[in-house]
Parts: sequence; structure tokens; C-alpha cells
Amino acid sequence: MDNNYLALRVKELRNQKGMSQEFLAEESGLSLRTIQRIEKGESNPTGESLKRLANALNVSPDELIDWSVKEDKKYLTYLNLSALLFLVFPLLGVLIPFILWTSKKGKIKNSNKLGKDLINFEITWTILLFFIPLVFFIISKIGLTDQITLSTFFIVIGFLYVANLILILINTLRINNEKEVIYRPRFKFLK
Repeated sequence: MDNNYLALRVKELRNQKGMSQEFLAEESGLSLRTIQRIEKGESNPTGESLKRLANALNVSPDELIDWSVKEDKKYLTYLNLSALLFLVFPLLGVLIPFILWTSKKGKIKNSNKLGKDLINFEITWTILLFFIPLVFFIISKIGLTDQITLSTFFIVIGFLYVANLILILINTLRINNEKEVIYRPRFKFLK
């Protein structure tokens, strides 16, 4: 529950109805000091206090509280697993999580951090994936082909794919166990 939203909402409704803080306290059965604390955002009222306020202001409790930020572990899991689309096409591992993240950003607890970390990691991974063939091409043009073979190239690319897959699966388990996700290495493209 966002205390700042509640504070603004109670004050706004009280003023709309032409009530003083004293009158609201009397009507709700709460102390004047409690009303003052709620309107300053200093207090986290109990369910009973919220009911009393809502009744005194003649509104439903839902009209007092901003329920926009929720906990949804299932959504966080889907957001994280959406990055597996890198297996189909590397850029999908960035694009789909980005779309999912922006659609619920700020509405689901921990989605902002997970989304940023995941997308930053996937962008870093995609850059590496496209950068490695360029490095191998430059090395072959310089004449160091004796030291680097085609099989080495495929081993490095395979390692990148396996590392990405493992990190996504480990972090899915971390989300289900309510632990913080860890995506490294990553550059901070989204802050």
C-alpha cells in the first residue's frame, strides 16, 4: 500500500466533502492525531482504520488505496522465461522480455529490477553473440587461422548459448524461491 497515495486521497476526499480533520476524526471514531498522521503519510493504518475512514468519507476502501503494485511470482517467472526465445532467434530474447516488462513496469513487485537486469543481460549476450564472428573474421584476415579453427568458433558460440540457458533457468528457480536474480555479466543499457 502506498502511504503517499493514501494520504493524498484521504485529504482530497475530506476537502471535497467539506470536512475538517476534527470532523473526520469524530465521524470515523479515530483520533485527530491518527487522521493527521495518515494525511501526512506517516502512518500505515490497519484494515479496521481504513474501513472507518472509508465509511466516514462515504466511499469504498478500494477508493482509498492504490492496489496497483502487486506481488505476482508467476508473472515474474513468465517474464524471466520469455528470454528463452533467444533459442529461436537471438533478438527475441531481448524484444519479448522488453515488451512484457514495459507492459507491467511498476505494477508488479520486483518486475522493474528483474526486467532491467534480464534485458541488460540479454542485450550484452546478443552483442557478444554478434561480436564473436566479427572477431573470428578479423583474426582469419590477419592470418592467425592456424591457431583458431572453425570448431573453436562453434565451441565459443555453443558456450554462450548454454551459459544463457543456464542463467535463465537458475534465475527462474531463484524467483520461485523468492531470492534476488543474478544476471552477470551485463552492461547497464537500462538504468
